[in-house]
Amino acid sequence: MTAGPGLEQRLAQGVVLGAEGYVFELERRGYIKAGPYVPEVVLDFPGAVRELHREFLRAGADVMVALTYYAHREKLRHVGRENDLEAMNRHAVRLAREVAQEGGALVAGNVCNTWAYDPADPATSATVRDQYTEQLGWAVEEGIDFVISETNDYLGEALIALQVARELDLPAMVTLASTQPDTTRDGYDYVEACRILADHGATVVGLNCDRGPATMLPLLARIRAAVDCAVAAQPVPYRTSPAMPTIESLRADGVDHAFPLALEPFSCTRFDMAAFAAAARDLGVNYIGVCCGGAPHQVRAMAEALGRQVPASKYAPAMELHPILGAVPATADAHVLAAWNVPG
Repeated sequence: MTAGPGLEQRLAQGVVLGAEGYVFELERRGYIKAGPYVPEVVLDFPGAVRELHREFLRAGADVMVALTYYAHREKLRHVGRENDLEAMNRHAVRLAREVAQEGGALVAGNVCNTWAYDPADPATSATVRDQYTEQLGWAVEEGIDFVISETNDYLGEALIALQVARELDLPAMVTLASTQPDTTRDGYDYVEACRILADHGATVVGLNCDRGPATMLPLLARIRAAVDCAVAAQPVPYRTSPAMPTIESLRADGVDHAFPLALEPFSCTRFDMAAFAAAARDLGVNYIGVCCGGAPHQVRAMAEALGRQVPASKYAPAMELHPILGAVPATADAHVLAAWNVPG
């Protein structure tokens, strides 16, 4: 457990800044295999995980999330590492806690959609519950402050995670993946699903992944108006639109599937993410972060948009000192300035 204020106390004091996207960022760095997206890196290259935690911490993140996304029995079986299940889950929490202690951040245990749940088959509920129980049981033994259950396609599966967290006497943040236009895969309007989660005792409800800032904000406004508890927003940093509302629906000329390996043309800038953080705060969103594709420079920009100076702010851009783009260009040559798109 982290010394100092817990999740609920921090939410009462102001916005909690989250930072995720571990899986996508570590895949870009060459430590996670796209496709299965299993966090084998926790055991194979723990230094890479530690470093990314530290970068997010320096950028202003208030929470270090244990990299146990897809570190459940179902997924590990697919890549032949089921025997590493406990070690992977325990070590992920240890890495998160080690870095959290460097800056007073909270430590979150993490569970996610299992791809094993089927609302038409009651037996799958028991399977999912068993997976969450073992993952979160190890996380509690290693020391966490709260649980994040995220990327939930089904309300039913999200409620199982919430029940397990509450049985462990932990605060829970439960967020839905809004892949479909209006409802969860088991047919609940996203706003109603958040209301149900709040009524069942979730400390924080909201959305993560799938939608970028532009298409997540309108839905967040409706959720904020519908629930009394804290609301979370962790979009993907990609420019989704009403025509292409999710990262899965993004299309580009000459690219059959932008998701997940050709998303760069749609990337949000740091300025886009800073604007999102400010807009979400103004809506009354309490937990603001970023999901798949997020990077430390975006988190720093979001922190600064929320009025914070963080350790990485020491290296925030100072473009006035640039030799061409700065306040006093090093040359007055009109041809040079034109090449740099600088008015003469």
